[in-house]
Amino acid sequence: MEHITLSDGEWKIMKLLWAQSPHTVGEIVKALEGETGWTKPTIFVMLKRLIAKGAVRMDDSGKLQEYYPLIQREDVVPQEVDSFLSRVFDGSVRMMISALTDRKTLTKKDIAELRQILDAAEQNGKE
Repeated sequence: MEHITLSDGEWKIMKLLWAQSPHTVGEIVKALEGETGWTKPTIFVMLKRLIAKGAVRMDDSGKLQEYYPLIQREDVVPQEVDSFLSRVFDGSVRMMISALTDRKTLTKKDIAELRQILDAAEQNGKE
């Protein structure tokens, strides 16, 4: 799959489409209005960008145009994580974890879950 980069706003729309599809422009506006305040023209422009990127498809065979995701969340998360790590932490997972722990926002549950993830990665990981 070709690398598709999503803006923060595009992520909001894609999350909505991944959760349930199809959606009309009006439904997207209504679903995001409290969080974003975006108007119909703004949503329409963002959908056009997502279509151009190959992330969304529009079906205009019915009374209203409906929008569907063409990519899955699992297809873009790994490259977004890599991009984030590279931009913010120079590719260092250790620096990211250190930043999280330095903020003292991790709960005991978070730490236990991270420990389980790391233990599983150690068993399946590289030398």
